This record gives sequence, structure tokens and C-alpha cells, in this order.
Amino acid sequence: MANRRIDEPTGTSTVGHEWDGIEELDTPMPRWWLWTFYASIIFAVGYVIAYPAIPMVRKGTAGMLGWSSRGQLQHEVSEHQAALAPMLAAIGSMAIEDLPNDPARMRAAVSGGRAAFKVNCVQCHGAGAAGSKGYPNLNDDDWLWGGDLKAIEYTITNGARQPGDPQTRSSQMPAFGHDGILTAAQVDQVAGHVLSLSGKGRDSAAGAQLFAQNCAICHGANGTGNRQFGAPNLADAIWLYGGTREDVAAQVTNPRHGAMPAWGGRLDPVTIKMLAAYVHSLGGGEDFVEAAPAAKADAAP
Repeated sequence: MANRRIDEPTGTSTVGHEWDGIEELDTPMPRWWLWTFYASIIFAVGYVIAYPAIPMVRKGTAGMLGWSSRGQLQHEVSEHQAALAPMLAAIGSMAIEDLPNDPARMRAAVSGGRAAFKVNCVQCHGAGAAGSKGYPNLNDDDWLWGGDLKAIEYTITNGARQPGDPQTRSSQMPAFGHDGILTAAQVDQVAGHVLSLSGKGRDSAAGAQLFAQNCAICHGANGTGNRQFGAPNLADAIWLYGGTREDVAAQVTNPRHGAMPAWGGRLDPVTIKMLAAYVHSLGGGEDFVEAAPAAKADAAP
């Protein structure tokens, strides 16, 4: 303090210390800045009292207003669900095969299904539903058990090869090589014939005969598959586990059987219906074909 003096050019007091001839002026802060600073302190104190702010050992202070980010989120979710409830009820009241007859409900179902797909299905089928090795591409028109709305809904509800669900989709391919039904040479011949069905390989008479004796019962004489058994179409060059000769031979030798969760125990029926509508809309969906009624016997005497 003893070294403080008034700087003549500015008329401002120095702070009283100097370094190598350089002195610092004791310039006061602008009044507007001070008032802003004081107001910020007052606001911070009020915020700490009103809102959750101070972390404690087990949880933070709740605040006098009782507000929380979780509570606000729950409120917003409840409002959104209330707004969607009429449309969800309308979708739920319709048979899924009738959805295409109501464009507004169909659009709403596809939109809801897209959101549900991102949460539950992208982990296996991918964000664009294109699948990967071992996980089906849902954009194409290759379906094991049918690609109309009702068939897709059934598959999503009951899954594939799910223990505990008696209605689950299920198919079993014999392990022709592993169980000794065919020799390694015969497996290779069958693989060659299978690839030839889609123009991807060279056929042989022996391979064609082995296919007819062991595979045609499920896949059909021309290899076009059978949805009753969940047997894939082998003539369309769409492969779940790879389309090289080695891949096909490996599948014939010791087949891999994929599994899909039975979503009926995890998702509500309306969400499943919307998922089916979304999957159907991706480009490979088929028209619903109602089974023809059985012919009635002539009741005339």
C-alpha cells in the first residue's frame, strides 16, 4: 500500500507493485459488469434451492419445485402416448390383412413399425434391414414361410425355432455329411447341382440324382423350395450362409439353423402388427391370398 500512487496520464491509482519498471493500474470493473456478476450469484443460489443441484452421498438434492428431467421425460412420453392412442386402437381393431384397404392406418402402422424396428430388430437385420451372413435380408422377395402381412405377423409373433413356443416356425435339415448320409464326394456333387439351379455352377448327373433322392422331398424337384417346411428356394441365387461351392457344401454337411425370438412374449400385438406392416413395406412383401374354402358336399338326397 505504501508504494501506491496516482498515475498522472490516467489519473488512476496503481496497485502498489512494480516489475522491471512496469506498474499495474487499479482500474475498477465497469458497474454494469459488477451488477451482472451479483445477479448471477443471486440466480445461482435460487437455482440451487429450486432445482436438483447438489450431489449428496446417495442422491442429489431434489429442489423445492420437485422438478426432475426424468419426470419431465415421463410426462412428455405420456402426452405422446395419449396422442397416439386413438390410432393405435384403430390399428389394433383391424385384421392385419385389411390394413392395406385403409391407407391412413397403413401409413401410421408402417411409421410405428419403423420406430419399433430400430429398437428391436436392427441388431440382427441391420439398420436398412439388409441383413448379413446368417441374418435374412428383409428387402428382397425371398421368404421361407411366406411374405404376406399375415405370414410376417405370425413369424414375428412366434419366432423361429424358439423353445417353449409350440407355434414357433421350425424346420430341420439333416446333416448329410456329419451324420454319414452322404460322403464328402457326394456332398460336393450335390453342392454343384444346387449352384447349377441358379446358373452359378456346373451340374452333374450324379449330383442331380443325389439331389432328387435326398433333397427334392423338401426343396422340390426344381429346388424352388417349400414354405410348408420352411425349405428355402435354391434356384434364386439368394443365400443366407454364402453362395460359394464351399459354403453350400458346408451347409449340406452340417447345416446351421438360425433362430429368431418369439416377440409375442415381449411386444404387444399392435406393435407386432406395425412391425409386420413395416417389413412388408420394404419392397419384398407379397399380397395376401386367402385360402380357398373347402367344397361343400351336396346335401340333396
